[in-house]
This record gives sequence, C-alpha cells and structure tokens, in this order.
Amino acid sequence: MQTLQISIYVVAALVVLALLFDFMNGFHDAANAIATVVSTGVLKPQQAVAMAAFFNVLAVTVFPLTVAATIGKGTIQPWAIDHYVIFGALVGAVFWNLVTWYFGIPSSSSHALIGGLVGAAVAKSGTTALVSAGLIKTIAFIIVSPLLGFILGSLMMLLVSWLFVRSTPMKVDKWFRRLQLISASMYSLGHGGNDAQKTMGIIWMLLIAGGYSSTHDAMPPWWVILSCYTAIGLGTLFGGWRIVKTMGQKITKLKPVGGFCAETGGAITLFIATALGIPVSTTHTITGAIVGVGSAQKMSAVRWGVAGNIVWAWVLTIPASAFVASVAWWVGTKIL
Repeated sequence: MQTLQISIYVVAALVVLALLFDFMNGFHDAANAIATVVSTGVLKPQQAVAMAAFFNVLAVTVFPLTVAATIGKGTIQPWAIDHYVIFGALVGAVFWNLVTWYFGIPSSSSHALIGGLVGAAVAKSGTTALVSAGLIKTIAFIIVSPLLGFILGSLMMLLVSWLFVRSTPMKVDKWFRRLQLISASMYSLGHGGNDAQKTMGIIWMLLIAGGYSSTHDAMPPWWVILSCYTAIGLGTLFGGWRIVKTMGQKITKLKPVGGFCAETGGAITLFIATALGIPVSTTHTITGAIVGVGSAQKMSAVRWGVAGNIVWAWVLTIPASAFVASVAWWVGTKIL
C-alpha cells in the first residue's frame, strides 16, 4: 500500500470524526440493547443505559479484533484508501444516522458505514476498489443476521413456553425479570464487541494510509482500541430514546419472558458473527429476534406494518449513505 503525505492535523480531525460516528453508533443503537428491558419495566431508563454502556466497554476484554480486521483490510482495496475516502465514508454514515435517529427509525449504523466506504471508494476509483469477498459476506448477513435472530428468538420462546407450561404467570414474570438482566447484559456485550470494532477498522485504514501504522500489524494501536470502546460506551450512556419506543413497543408488546428470549437470541447471533469477523447490524439482529418472539406467540402479535417500514430503512441504508459519501468525497477533495 502506498504511503500518502497526510497532515497530522487532517489525520487528527478524521480520527475525531470517526469517534463522533462511534459515539453516534452507541447513541443510535442503545435502543437495541435496552429497549426490551425498559419496555418490560425491569429497569428504569437511566439504569438500563448505564448497564449497557458498562458492558459495551467490557467487550474490549472478551472479543478478538476480527471485525476490525475485516473493515480495515477486507472491504476496500488498500491502494484506494486515502483521507478523502475516509472523510466521505464517515460523513455519509453520520448523515444517515442523524436522519434515521430524527425519525426514530432503527436503521443500521454498521451498514451506513459500509455504504459510506463503498460510495466514497467507488467515487474515487470505480468498482475495482472494492474487495468483493468481504462485501459479499457483509451484505449476506443483512439477511442472515435478522433471520438467525428471528429463528433463535422464536425457538427460545417456544422452549421457555414448554419448560414453564405448568408455572403461574406471576412466577414466570418474577423469574424472567431477573434473567432479563443477564440477557440484556450479554446483548450489550455483543453490541460493543461488534460495533466498536467497525470504527477501529476505519481509523486503522487511515493510519495505514498515512504511514502511522503498517498493514503487517496484527491489530490497531491500543489507543485506537480504547478510544473506540470508550466512545461507543459514552454514546450508549446518553441513549437514543426515540428509537427505544419503536423497538420496545411498536413492533410487538413485550413481557419480561419475551424480552429475555429476544435478547438471548440476538446475543447468540452477535457472538457468532463477531467470532467469524463479520460486521453485522445489531439493529437487524434484535429486530429479527423481537419479531420471532412475537410471531411465536401469534402472528397477529407483530405489527407487520411497523416491521415493514423498518425493513425499507434497511434496504435504503447502503445506497443512501453511499450516495452522500460520494458527494462528501468530492467535497473533501476540495477542502482537505
């Protein structure tokens, strides 16, 4: 990979922009981890976001940096990466996050970032700049992650219904209020483990392009790792209440047992994806799990109109962020 002459001030500004995206990722996706535990009344909102933020950051001690490697080395050809591409990708992703947060739509910060990278890289060098294997794997999981969440969420719901068939509703509610604390914690751990690494990958790309890191390094510098986990944790701590309502109540009415099943199914999906180094959407995953839990009870329990609107947002995320990123790339070449 050719080392570019990038001013340290430009690198610093882009690192700050990347950490802003990471903060927004936590802010935007906080609902994924806490909506169910808040909507079922197990925790108050302030308690839920504090717990989610703690486990977001704790993920640094649990997961290998496989997702960061996929983003940093497996989506865009190294020769196509420069500070203009990074700028365009981040602007495209931040823009889409702001739009969907404003309208309370639980879209994917992850795929906004992927779309931003694709749009900026193609604007610069055409489709030859793309690494097809990494992108195909990521795009495939747009379908696989919510489907796996759906299957695991519904199976968990059916298993729990069978195991507790002779228990009273009050006893079930009491048990699963406690168990939901564990499932929400595990989902927050998976969220931090997968999502914080995406920003690490972006910063790593920039440092390699500027000669501040090497393609031979096994992992990004430690300051990148710690700052990314801290930024996503702080974003989660501030929370995204517009999206909490959509995730926790509008798709289907959840009780503690349903919240536990959805979070557990979603957490398992995230753990698998992170172990495989696949950047997936925590939004897609938990939405699929919530729909699975609702449909396991009865199909009419799911508000399919709301779910359909969310799917449309998923479909538009990559092309919309790619378009904005391509425009931002052109602007970046004029101002950076």
